[in-house]
Amino acid sequence: MSVNLHTPGGPGPAPELFTWEFATDPYPAYAWLRQHAPVHRTTLPSGVDAWLVTRYADARQALADARLSKNPVHHDEPAHARGKTGIPGERSAGLMTHLLNIDPPDHTRLRRLVAKAFTPRRVAAFEPRVQELTDRLIDGFAARGSADLIHEFAFPLPIYAICDLLGVPPEDQDDLRDWAGMMIRHGGGPRGGVARAVKRIRGYLAELIHRKRENLGAEGADDDLISGLIRASDHGEHLTENEVVAMCFVLLFAGFETTINLVGNGLYALMCHPEQRARLQESLAAGETGPLATAVEELLRYDGPVEMATWRYATETLTIGGQEIAAGDPVLVVLAAADRDPERFDQPEVLDLARRDNQHLGYGHGIHYCLGAPLARLEGQTAIATLLRRLPDLRLAVDHHDLRWRGGLIMRGLRTLPVEFTPAEIDDPSYS
Repeated sequence: MSVNLHTPGGPGPAPELFTWEFATDPYPAYAWLRQHAPVHRTTLPSGVDAWLVTRYADARQALADARLSKNPVHHDEPAHARGKTGIPGERSAGLMTHLLNIDPPDHTRLRRLVAKAFTPRRVAAFEPRVQELTDRLIDGFAARGSADLIHEFAFPLPIYAICDLLGVPPEDQDDLRDWAGMMIRHGGGPRGGVARAVKRIRGYLAELIHRKRENLGAEGADDDLISGLIRASDHGEHLTENEVVAMCFVLLFAGFETTINLVGNGLYALMCHPEQRARLQESLAAGETGPLATAVEELLRYDGPVEMATWRYATETLTIGGQEIAAGDPVLVVLAAADRDPERFDQPEVLDLARRDNQHLGYGHGIHYCLGAPLARLEGQTAIATLLRRLPDLRLAVDHHDLRWRGGLIMRGLRTLPVEFTPAEIDDPSYS
């Protein structure tokens, strides 16, 4: 879609946005917008008109601005744009009461209750299970010498991990994986395919939560996240059953796709930067953990899993970056553009795994900072480190021009990532 932005004596027309070429490499277009139209009104492929915020300082301000509501009720929604914002299918499935769609004081109450169940301690205790899942998936292709790291690794890892964390029985997890796959496949296409998957997931979660609520307190009841959400209490307040369903859904939806893209984009970036990768592998071989954590933060900044923050709507007329935005207008903060802003990051186009001053916006900012960021970091660090240790000569099996990126608005990720490597013995004790 062409964006027509030409002024006499100005920089000329803006680059095309939301084409397949743009999806492959949006960063030149974002650099143009940062310089010439940092807060830019455009028509999205869905037909919705929205403002794109591309500079770091403006993005950080917008993410914390209480006048930008997360609640779609504030959208001055024209008839042609009805139902085309937010997660496809969430309205019709009754899944609107989650953290991505509400403001204080409801957001404050809900986040406080969820935080009582989704604790750092619970995430830290989950580390051995993430490592076990990672090794099991690598075992599935290590002896073959080739794999598609999206479909065989980056996709199933967070699905099985979040299912385990929520307390989804093992016999049901493949169904969740299939429905999540439908959401990924249709993410850049018709919303109807995603909506059908959303309804199936919603129905399953409601039934599972009902069963767990009835069994709560029984001997042998699981100490899982769903049970923790049901138990969570604050001054006598509990989450309603619909709130628990919506929260489990958004944890599943937001959790699996961000991790898929963190792992996929991160591994691709490492294969494209062999010197940086070699230094990381040397530190892993030496048993150092600090460089890995620093490297993952840089991968999040350089080509992160979330291209744009989820929808916001102006509740009153306001100004961002010198641009007046009318009440009711949708605003999309472009994290991918902000995290390559030369006003904030030295040599932002360079991948520097040792970058220290790295306050990227990959997981947001302000009260809506991603609640699942610690889990995503754990999964990303475990997946990348284990793969680099076990398959040290990992390399692309196709020319990088042949790779295809998924279309879509919020997330940024590869459709496939075919790789080759020296086949490894699965029973090698060094892999255990």
